[in-house]
Amino acid sequence: MLRRRRLLQLGGLEIYEVKLGEDFLMSSLFHEAESQLSKLGLGVLENEALDVVVGGLGLGYTAVSALEDKRVTSLVVVDFLEGVIEWHRKGLVPLGKVLTEDPRCQLVHADFFALSRNVSKSFDPVYPEKKHDAILLDIDHTPTRVLHQTNTRFYSEEGLGELAQHLKPGGVFALWADGFPEASFTNHLAKVFATAESHTIEFKNPITGGSSEGAVYVAQTKI
Repeated sequence: MLRRRRLLQLGGLEIYEVKLGEDFLMSSLFHEAESQLSKLGLGVLENEALDVVVGGLGLGYTAVSALEDKRVTSLVVVDFLEGVIEWHRKGLVPLGKVLTEDPRCQLVHADFFALSRNVSKSFDPVYPEKKHDAILLDIDHTPTRVLHQTNTRFYSEEGLGELAQHLKPGGVFALWADGFPEASFTNHLAKVFATAESHTIEFKNPITGGSSEGAVYVAQTKI
């Protein structure tokens, strides 16, 4: 469900929110961590041209942040819900036009986790043999608080190993998660990737008057 409303306590500020059933997924009021997912993930790469995948479209903040990096030559954004893609194509969300009018970007209606399991094909439906420089994921709340139990397998050593096969040598997998980073998951990533680190993203919360936190994990394959 896409909801647009105004917050009277913030002077009538218009915000957009996404819910899936009873799960609150994201709000235009809080998107710093989603943008930092792209900045931190792509920031460790020194390549002059980048092929990037974003798992989870949402309101588009991660994807738009990726396109702001001029090195990105192609961006595949995968979302399981066709309705979410239609919000962007119909201009119902603020960043829809940015994504749909950029020739580097294609929105793909598919199951990100199923595509990751299929190591014989790329995430890019146009170039099935393509490997990627970076895969940025923002779907589940955390690796242990998933939207659907079938997603749990992806965060296992086997599932992450499959994902790594979609990356070029030195490729990056970056993951957004709610709350503070968990050292146990950073260590788990290090079993599959050559390097793994985590970042805490703090941002102002105008609702509470305080701050909130998001986590970004960044792991890189062997060069």
